[in-house]
Amino acid sequence: MKSTYIFLFSCIISLNSCLAKASSIDTNLSICDKKATKETKALYQKLNHIRTKGFLFGHQDDLAYGVNWKYEANRSDVKDVVGDYPAVYGWDIAGIEKDAVNNIDGIPFDKMRQFIQDVNARGGINTISWHLDNPMTGKDAWDNSTKSISSILPKGENHQKFSIWLDKTAHFLRSLKDKNGRDIPILFRPYHELTGNWFWWGKGNCSPEDFKILWKFTFTYLQKKGVHNLIYVYNTADFNSKEAFLENYPGADYADILSFDKYQYTDPTKDNSFVEDCQKQFEILDQIAKKQHKPIAFAETGYEQIPYSKWWTETLMNAIGNYKIAYVLVWRNHGMNVHMDPPHMHYYAPYPGQVSADDFVNFYKMNSTLFEKDIK
Repeated sequence: MKSTYIFLFSCIISLNSCLAKASSIDTNLSICDKKATKETKALYQKLNHIRTKGFLFGHQDDLAYGVNWKYEANRSDVKDVVGDYPAVYGWDIAGIEKDAVNNIDGIPFDKMRQFIQDVNARGGINTISWHLDNPMTGKDAWDNSTKSISSILPKGENHQKFSIWLDKTAHFLRSLKDKNGRDIPILFRPYHELTGNWFWWGKGNCSPEDFKILWKFTFTYLQKKGVHNLIYVYNTADFNSKEAFLENYPGADYADILSFDKYQYTDPTKDNSFVEDCQKQFEILDQIAKKQHKPIAFAETGYEQIPYSKWWTETLMNAIGNYKIAYVLVWRNHGMNVHMDPPHMHYYAPYPGQVSADDFVNFYKMNSTLFEKDIK
């Protein structure tokens, strides 16, 4: 009899545990594109659900190149260290607007398409940003010398030019098909780091009203062109209040994931401001997201050259804390970048023998960190 009661009690505890986990999932989640493909809707729900287990780890340009290598089949610095690929792969389509063969980082668009297809076939997730050129000056995304956004809005002098750019973007996004001809779902993160002033679409370079019109126009135009495989990621740099985060926000009907970018620039053993700032921003973001029924993400971060050996299990994990984020993505492993002043090694994920590689293995083994094998 006693064993029966123990069994029943354990079943009740287990059931309660499952119900508790289920109750932490936002059942009011709804993707903004009402014509989104079945696969895109499923991925959105998966990103929301996965937050009850942990967060996905991502890396920019992971399959294309790493420290001292480029275009080696199935190669990945992350995989070289932990024996597993990232769960999320970042790509950038800057250059697509001017019919370039290669993107801003030198990756041929044909290769990028194949990488995206390979990732999808393995069960991984792709996210795309767009460092598009300044449409008024023809210079790169960092040219903030003119207030360009008003010129590309409806009735603006460069509106037709910008519409053609979106046509080319739509064509590329629609070309991302799996082996059965279905559109591959993409986390699309345009006009990112918008609270910073370094891009032509950033703070101080346009009015909040114009930015909202730009975002809504992009959202509706791509869908008119038949693009229904996007999960829209609204992404800022630093902010210090709800009002600051929402100043340019187009509204809950136009964004699916709320996120921010923040990098480590100082020695974490002497300066804890990175962790403290991330925690403050996550607190604000979490409040907004819960009210709007949106997942949140740490869309870009990293510590160049990762000189602190415990950065992964201590600094990054403390920066994320207990917040239920969908994913975190670190920037690319370019290796030696001769275009920087002065030229130096430019990487954000470890490679074998790098000072933080052992700590990255421990980071990988944590229950809350999810890599590609964890989401198959």
